[in-house]
Amino acid sequence: MRYDLLLTGGRVLDPGGGHDAVLDVGVRAGVIAEVGAGLPRGAAREVADATGRLVTPGLVDLHTHVFNGATYWGIDPAPTAWCSGVTTWVDAGSAGAYTLPALREAVRGHRVRVPVLLNISGPGLAAATGEARDLDNCDTDLAIRTIEANRDLVVGIKSRIDHNAVGASGLEPLRRALAAGRACGLPVMVHIGVAPPAIGEILPLLRPGDIVTHCASGFAHDPAALDPAVRAAYDRGVLFDVGHGAGGFAFDVLEAQLAAGMPPHTVSTDLHGRSQHGPVFDLPTTMAKLLAAGMSLEQVVAAATVAPARALALPAGLGTLRPGAPADLAVFTVEQGAYELADVHGQLRTAPLRLRNEATYLAGQLLPPALSAAPAPWIPLTDAQRTALAARERAIRALLTVPLVPPAALADQFPRLPR
Repeated sequence: MRYDLLLTGGRVLDPGGGHDAVLDVGVRAGVIAEVGAGLPRGAAREVADATGRLVTPGLVDLHTHVFNGATYWGIDPAPTAWCSGVTTWVDAGSAGAYTLPALREAVRGHRVRVPVLLNISGPGLAAATGEARDLDNCDTDLAIRTIEANRDLVVGIKSRIDHNAVGASGLEPLRRALAAGRACGLPVMVHIGVAPPAIGEILPLLRPGDIVTHCASGFAHDPAALDPAVRAAYDRGVLFDVGHGAGGFAFDVLEAQLAAGMPPHTVSTDLHGRSQHGPVFDLPTTMAKLLAAGMSLEQVVAAATVAPARALALPAGLGTLRPGAPADLAVFTVEQGAYELADVHGQLRTAPLRLRNEATYLAGQLLPPALSAAPAPWIPLTDAQRTALAARERAIRALLTVPLVPPAALADQFPRLPR
């Protein structure tokens, strides 16, 4: 057969591959074989009708935490991946040099791609914060050796630079992360938060291609009043990433950035135990928030596919549907309407559409449904969140405990032999 899978008749929106039209997508041996109109149905083992749907490359979430069971923030990606279109989950600093071997083992069990940003702090994010207060944990030489021994897994370096994470260490953890990045030829992602250190001290240290996450956090300013370091960093090629999280996204800050002509380069969730039940939920919901702020669907899809893949130099073709690229695909229904969404501070905006995932394929294979585990006991939930989780659990249990079909719909698989 020419194709193992053929998706037919969907709007293929693939900014990295230059596609935006009603096309078919053919998959063979886990990679994209062909994208075009009128591909032969009879040449496919399986045909999936995507008419009226949006087909994109599998989404690439640049900032997640999936070191589940070993860190404060970690989650299992499977219950979100299969119904969100996200096939690549970049773990952003959950593990440092001391804990990367355990993360490697955990990643083996995930049915998604998990590139890793190595935390400059050896323990990583075992605790909620404070990982860089002791500079003995921020060993540049050890980080370099760890990266060189794990080039198949590590694609960058992570440093959280806020008062809680670094304490009196100030900017030194970032300087050490940048030294490791220079030695290994990798970008550094820096988390910004509560000062000190201030943004005006952090950004001048970053190189073109380094990433500042939580770029739409803090306070909104008139474009004329922006810290000059922000504009200078953007103009010299520092990448701005959304990194929504539980405290890193404000509508008014994003709107001020857009007004200043500085749209984020990438959109990511910072999905973790304290954000997955709200306000983040998943990457399509975060993408809808950028739509609500005035970005176009084409911009937002690019920021969730080819842009993050390029930012980390992920394997050739990832984040696109070019022939030979991994056959990671997402199929969505585009629901037009007025959808109210909240940022981390309760500011509300209305999105003109939302993306509801219909199917997610990894290397041409449909991701199966996966159920969520109970939240960790340290995760704070509102009464409304607890009620919603309990209702979902009851609905899932009711669905799965009812027989799949009535008796009349069953076949006699092993008929009795005649007497």
